[in-house]
Amino acid sequence: MPEGPSILILKEKLLPFKGKKVIDANGYAKGFDADMLIGKTLKDIKTWGKHTLLCFPKFTVRVHLMLFGSYYINDRPKKNASLHMQFANGEVNFSISSIKLIEEPLDDLYDWSADIMSRKWDDDKALAKLKAKPKMMICDALLDQKIFSGSGNIIKNESLFRAHLHPESVIGEIPDAKLKDLITEVVKFSGEFLKYRKAGTLIKHLEAYEKDICPRNLIPFHKTDTGKTKRHSYYCEKCQELFD
Repeated sequence: MPEGPSILILKEKLLPFKGKKVIDANGYAKGFDADMLIGKTLKDIKTWGKHTLLCFPKFTVRVHLMLFGSYYINDRPKKNASLHMQFANGEVNFSISSIKLIEEPLDDLYDWSADIMSRKWDDDKALAKLKAKPKMMICDALLDQKIFSGSGNIIKNESLFRAHLHPESVIGEIPDAKLKDLITEVVKFSGEFLKYRKAGTLIKHLEAYEKDICPRNLIPFHKTDTGKTKRHSYYCEKCQELFD
């Protein structure tokens, strides 16, 4: 599943179509009539976490790539797209994606301060949201899009490793200073994620995700599904402290 930094890269790739009119559209996404886009101008492109928001006059099209989705710009998938949009200067195709029509103002639906890649991100609000869920494991909180919109399993694992925090730590037992350190690492690593993804070197800079050996202690990482989300965690029991 693409995480917030990758969605910002997608936004950049879509910018040539901003201000352009859709001359043809179709797709098999359930509950969405692509014909309504024909003749409409793409006014803006926004993102919130893992959501790509295509803004047209009077409505927005939300694209979520989900677990297995992908996109093709001036190219096409082997099978029919969830959404195909043709412009005079090229085409965009989203495959295996959730497509949703939004008619409400985006500010009424999205908390921009929860987006880890947004300039409106708010550390204090994130801390308050964490402290409001004292019984939740921190590994689950890092995947909660209402707290860390755009965070996925890579950001979860890397941030926990950098903050020396065990993924099964219970939020209510973690000192505030440690939670603040984690929040700082989430935002810092997310920025690095974007830089390295653009350069095609992200894998070289990962220290924990899908790794076998802890680079600090040179001992094997534990690899197990953690929390209610049951997502893979890679952690070192020697340097990542457990608060339970």
